Amino acid sequence: QVQLVESGGGLVQAGGSLRLSCAASGSIFRVNVMGWYRQAPGKQRELVAYITSSGDINLADSVKGRFTISRDNALNTVYLQMNSLKPEDTAVYYCYLQNAGRGDKYWGRGTQVTVSS
Repeated sequence: QVQLVESGGGLVQAGGSLRLSCAASGSIFRVNVMGWYRQAPGKQRELVAYITSSGDINLADSVKGRFTISRDNALNTVYLQMNSLKPEDTAVYYCYLQNAGRGDKYWGRGTQVTVSS
């Protein structure tokens, strides 16, 4: 089992910044993927960004140029730096981890990000 604990959400004005963190513990493979999804009210959960244990990164088009993802493998922690936030970024952000060769993902409980206009 893997446990994920997110932190860093909150309320910010449009144009502001937030940094999300997610610390993983438990049965973590050396090769894995960690990342973030988000879900806004009435919408499906969507992928925001992920980063592999070797540093390969993928960002959704909607956040490119504004968000960056990074990780500390020694701490099994992934970060999402969110700049130039927009009201449409308002959502619950979920951290996940997927061990290499495994189809299932482990999820955090989610952290609310609210961007006011």
